[in-house]
Amino acid sequence: MDPIGLIADLVADAEKELGAEAIRAVVTAVAGGRAKSRQVAKALAMRPAVLADGRSPAPRAIGVLLIELRKAGASAIAVPVCAECGKQLGTLQRKGQDWYCSSCGQETAECAACGNDRCVSFRDRKGLPRCSMCPDIDDRDPVTVVHELINAIAPGADRDVVAEALHRSVPRRPHYRQRVFWALEENPRLLTGEGHLAPHRAILRFIDLLHEAGVAGIVRLSCPRCLRVVRIDKPLDGQRVCRNCIAKSRIEECVRSGARREPATRDAQGRPLCPNCLIRDPANRETCTVCGEARMVNSRTADGPICPNRRPLPILLCSICGRTAPCMLSKFTGLPRCGGCDRRQAHCTVCGRLRGIHSGTANAPVCGPCTTPDAELWRPCPTCGQAERLHAPGPCPRCNLKQRLHELLADDTGSIPPKLQSLHDALADTERAGTAMRWLSKSIVSTVLSDLGPGRRPLTHEALDELPEGKVVEHIRSVLVATGVLPQRDEQMVRLERHVKDLVASHATAEGRRILHRYATWHLLRRLRRRSRGKEITYYQLTGTRQHLRAAVHLLDWLEEQNLALVTCRQADLERWMTSDDARHRREAGHFVRWALSQKIARDLSFPAVRWNGPSQTMDDEARWDTARRLLHDDALKPEDRLAGLLLLLYAQWPAAISRLTVDHIAEADGAVRIHLGAVPVELPAPVA
Repeated sequence: MDPIGLIADLVADAEKELGAEAIRAVVTAVAGGRAKSRQVAKALAMRPAVLADGRSPAPRAIGVLLIELRKAGASAIAVPVCAECGKQLGTLQRKGQDWYCSSCGQETAECAACGNDRCVSFRDRKGLPRCSMCPDIDDRDPVTVVHELINAIAPGADRDVVAEALHRSVPRRPHYRQRVFWALEENPRLLTGEGHLAPHRAILRFIDLLHEAGVAGIVRLSCPRCLRVVRIDKPLDGQRVCRNCIAKSRIEECVRSGARREPATRDAQGRPLCPNCLIRDPANRETCTVCGEARMVNSRTADGPICPNRRPLPILLCSICGRTAPCMLSKFTGLPRCGGCDRRQAHCTVCGRLRGIHSGTANAPVCGPCTTPDAELWRPCPTCGQAERLHAPGPCPRCNLKQRLHELLADDTGSIPPKLQSLHDALADTERAGTAMRWLSKSIVSTVLSDLGPGRRPLTHEALDELPEGKVVEHIRSVLVATGVLPQRDEQMVRLERHVKDLVASHATAEGRRILHRYATWHLLRRLRRRSRGKEITYYQLTGTRQHLRAAVHLLDWLEEQNLALVTCRQADLERWMTSDDARHRREAGHFVRWALSQKIARDLSFPAVRWNGPSQTMDDEARWDTARRLLHDDALKPEDRLAGLLLLLYAQWPAAISRLTVDHIAEADGAVRIHLGAVPVELPAPVA
């Protein structure tokens, strides 16, 4: 549905004098974004009579639409009228979904001075309501009062600077200006670090202007929650916080994707929708002004919406890698550069640092500062002195990373503990400082590392096991192990033991828990430890053991539903389960049944098995290469069988790489075999006689 078109059609049915183009122009200017335009279209479709009578209840956007249509020359469209007295309105004041004039819409309360119930004209310095007959008179000059407060903090402040800052920050409303200097007079600490407690937004602007003017003693505003020096003007629990903290306080679970984010909109039932679901909703697709197709909107320009595909880049010869690909022109050299080279980082052949490539070739890359050392974009870092493309005043990303690491890992004495020094050095020297900084910005990462430094959390695997399970915690553990901070342990086995414990404990019956505990602990895990011979188990061994345990759980659950137990189950019952549609993991369940028979838990059952003739141990590198040589040089095998077996072996060794490549050809020379997988040559030596 096109909400703009629907609104324009409804207005055109009621207004005959305005042209279709004029109506659509007014509707487009008023309706706004997708969610707002759909809201207006829905309200007009449910009650189109509002165009003729101008009466609420209705959304505010409809009232604005009526006013703008009248300004454009519409005669049949009604002017919004007050819901109480019926007066025609030029501007809108609302209470809920109703429109009121300035008289009817005023707040009524008991005046703090005279005690009469009257319209509230303003509030006194205590925040109490006052009527128009009882003003809270304060004849003092606001500039003089504020200047005296600042002089008490830092003597010698320029009065003209204070007056200019107060004039720019506070609008020309005498009562509001009075409330501002009353608040500063009541709490002068707002200017020296407690600005987040400011009751009026103008005070925040006033503090920023004083700080920019260099007034001594004025402390720049920072968010009280995240401690960042950013704009804070959003009220939350009696404080002014930044936009990021406001978004975190409004986190809800999206009803479509399940993502926990601040809702971008809500569906017809009022349930939250995240920004991704909003822009990907088919109802929000618009016609792209570049390609002309109805697509998801990526950005908006003066000409209209643009989809993510946009206009294709020209096919040119990349000046760095030499490929013919879609390229953009470099701002530094004016030469074409493909997307891969634009994102690639390499060690510069001039300065030796790992940076983005801006010129040179793939074999001899040159970074940006070495390409154009005199460009205004490159400025020396005030901390390390290296030329960087600094987008804001302050240290470079590398220095920011080191400072952040010191804040997280330092103990109470301000130094890095010796046990965490290797972690600090490894992260500080990482090739991509921005990637490490984004990783440290995650709340779980920063919380764990800040607890490890001062010793609030023991530096052990058991302490990390107490944290909620997730990929982030496992990555933290792997980083600590890789840097030598934590000893290495078999994570797959630990994960399997935890899974076995939870699965056994969740079973419904006590007898089932006892059988599952015996099967998992004394058979599956013991056999797995015996086969691994002290080495770490693989992911496939973990998956196989889990499937065997799930098969036992499924079979025991089915027996319980049939009011049976493993000891009372007979062959007919087992075959009935094997042929049912609910049976899962039949082969693994046979392993469980045969174990139960050997342990005298079940009797008179038969579950045939397929004998496994493959290896019972994981193959090491030498065994894998021996098998590869046999496949390549065994003349008894067909060529296609030799190739298939070789690819399986290579996939077992490098699954991530082989899955992205295709075999070009196999060549044999001097007894050695060379295989070209895309651009990766793999050479196998000749077999030993």
